[in-house]
Amino acid sequence: MLRTTASRVLDDSDRDEVLDLLDTDPVANVFVASRVRTVGLNPARLGGQMWGFGPRGGLVSLCYAGANLVPVNAGPEAVHAFADRARKQGRRCSSIVGPQEAVSLLWERLEPHWGRARAIRWAQPVMATAQRPSVPPDPLVRRVRPDQFDRLLPACVAMFTEEVGVSPNVGDGGALYRTRVAELIRIGRSYARIDDGRVVFKAEIGAVTPQACQIQGVWVDPHLRGRGHAAAGMAAVVEAALQYFAPVVTLYVNDFNHTARSVYRKVGFHEVDTFMSVLF
Repeated sequence: MLRTTASRVLDDSDRDEVLDLLDTDPVANVFVASRVRTVGLNPARLGGQMWGFGPRGGLVSLCYAGANLVPVNAGPEAVHAFADRARKQGRRCSSIVGPQEAVSLLWERLEPHWGRARAIRWAQPVMATAQRPSVPPDPLVRRVRPDQFDRLLPACVAMFTEEVGVSPNVGDGGALYRTRVAELIRIGRSYARIDDGRVVFKAEIGAVTPQACQIQGVWVDPHLRGRGHAAAGMAAVVEAALQYFAPVVTLYVNDFNHTARSVYRKVGFHEVDTFMSVLF
């Protein structure tokens, strides 16, 4: 293996080159690209740093180092450089997430220094669609209004706890999570079916670029599962996403969640990549 070179912290002067690299895989990179397009590369606005591997004008790889650590287009040399910086900095993220091969190697380098993870999701299929849903959408799934925040929040907390394994209310009492839920409602990217004040189905469009958008937080009331709400609700969100946000809709899901994967395939999604997540 060639001797690794150091990574460097990028800034707004690198923005065009960063976006060019992110746009080489708009589905896999939708989260990071959305952050950069929205706030740029200034760490104070970005909520972290963007590390680059390669000289100015010859950028090869990136790593977003914020609440999540997300490698982008990172081969072994870049991963070693990013791991070296992350090790020296100390763990500041709540997860490492991204393409399986890069995350696996990154974690191999960091685990001896950061200690055991709370959970590891070794394989998370990335799914995408650019077609109208192949099942009828639920006409009762609509954009959530700001005055419905109090109705939606408990469902969001339940989804997060079920998916991640810890409540988002741990630490700061849930203040940051409530702010994010409210923001997605405010900008029209939160969708739900709410019957007589009860959330039946909900999902959010969490990241958006001109090329792709990412659905997250899919949840059905546990007492109402198995009745088709997930497929019909997802169909409604996909239709809205294609109409208002981007020409490709994507998401990623745990490989062991066979029910969800079946629902997404039924709606029209197909697998295009594999992610991995290390949770702390």
